[in-house]
Amino acid sequence: MKVRYKGESSPLGLLDGKVYEVLSVEKDWYRVVDETEEDYLYPPECFDIVEPNDGSTPTSD
Repeated sequence: MKVRYKGESSPLGLLDGKVYEVLSVEKDWYRVVDETEEDYLYPPECFDIVEPNDGSTPTSD
């Protein structure tokens, strides 16, 4: 799954508007490799899904 981060940019974290690959979903949080090139868990409300796992197109609200 690919997601777009929506929040304050940080060179040691995530960048606003950047698309990230979700490595796994753990207890409803997304495991993402951030700008430090390490993977961490982030809450899903920080992201918009741009490419779901099933290959379907995401719907907009």
